[in-house]
Amino acid sequence: MLIPLGLVLAFVLIVLLRSNRSRECRWREDRSAASGREKHFVCVACGAKAVTRTGGQPDHCLKP
Repeated sequence: MLIPLGLVLAFVLIVLLRSNRSRECRWREDRSAASGREKHFVCVACGAKAVTRTGGQPDHCLKP
């Protein structure tokens, strides 16, 4: 009985603690707009555009 209760509790905690800022966005690099060190990204889900200099994709959702 403790195992199913623990699984339900773990699922509820995961749902409550996940980041709402990055849940919806799926970033794809736009290589046609690349310029120097900057990388351009476009969100497939909402169409937001972002530019980063770190080389990685954006950390949070820019949904309007």
